[in-house]
Amino acid sequence: MNVPLGEANGLVWLVPGEPELLGAALDGHPGVGWVQFPWAGVERFAPSGVFRRPVTFTCAKGSFAGQVSEHALMLTLACLRSVSLQARTPRWCSVDPRSLHGLRVTILGGGGIATELVRLLRPFECRVTVIRRRPEKVEGVEETLPPAALHAVLPGTDVLVLALALTPETRHVVGAAELALLPTHAVVVNVARGAHIDTDALVEALRQNRISAAGLDVTDPEPLPEGHPLWDDPRVLITSHCADSAEYVTRMLCERVERNVRNLRAGHPLEGLIDPASGY
Repeated sequence: MNVPLGEANGLVWLVPGEPELLGAALDGHPGVGWVQFPWAGVERFAPSGVFRRPVTFTCAKGSFAGQVSEHALMLTLACLRSVSLQARTPRWCSVDPRSLHGLRVTILGGGGIATELVRLLRPFECRVTVIRRRPEKVEGVEETLPPAALHAVLPGTDVLVLALALTPETRHVVGAAELALLPTHAVVVNVARGAHIDTDALVEALRQNRISAAGLDVTDPEPLPEGHPLWDDPRVLITSHCADSAEYVTRMLCERVERNVRNLRAGHPLEGLIDPASGY
C-alpha cells in the first residue's frame, strides 16, 4: 500500500484494522513521528507490536464520552424500569419500577466515559465506586479502587457499568465468577467492548436469575447473530453499538485532530496518548 505522505510528520490513520498496512506506511515514511487514530479503542492494533515503534500514537479516547455516557445512563434507567419487557409485551403490563436514586453504582474504567457518567449520576445521589488501573482518584466518587478490588465490591453493587479499554487483561473481566458475586437485583450495563463480558456466562446468569437485567450497546460476537438467546430475553436491552452518532464522532474527532496538530507544532503534550505498555 503506497500512502503519499510527502513531507508530513503526522498521519491520521482511518483504515480499520490491518495494522500491517500502517506498519508499511511508517516504514516507507520514516519522517512520520505522530499517528492519530479515529477510535477510542485500538485493541486491533496493540497485538501487532506497532506501538513499539519510535512514534507517538494517539487515539480518540475521551472524545466521545458525552454521548456514550448519556447512552449508559439511558440503558441503566431502562433496565431498572423494565422498559424492554414492557415494550415487548403487547398488552397492559404493569411492572413496579426501580429508582436509580441512591443506588450503589460500580464503574469499571476511569477514563472520559466514567468521568462524564459520574457527572450525570450526580442528581441521583448514587454512591459511585470506580475501578481503574491508575491510582488517581476520580472526582465525585466515593472510592477509586484497583482492579484487584473488583470481587470485594461486586456483592454491594446495584448497577455495574463497563466503560474501560479492551486489553488481554480485561477480556472477560466479567465472567461467571463475577456475575455470581453480584446481588440478584443487579443490573449490568456495557458501553465499552463486547468481549469484556463472557457472553455464555451472561446468558446463563440470566437464565438462572442471578442478575435482574442487562443493557448492552456492545456484544461478543458483534453483530450479535439472529436467534441468539440474548435477543429473546425480555430483561435484556440491546442497542447496536450506536451510543454515539456519526455526526458527533466526526465533529469530536476533527476537534481532537485540530488540537493535536496545534499541540504538535507548539511542542505541547498531545491528547489521547496511547501507552505502548498497556496498549490503550
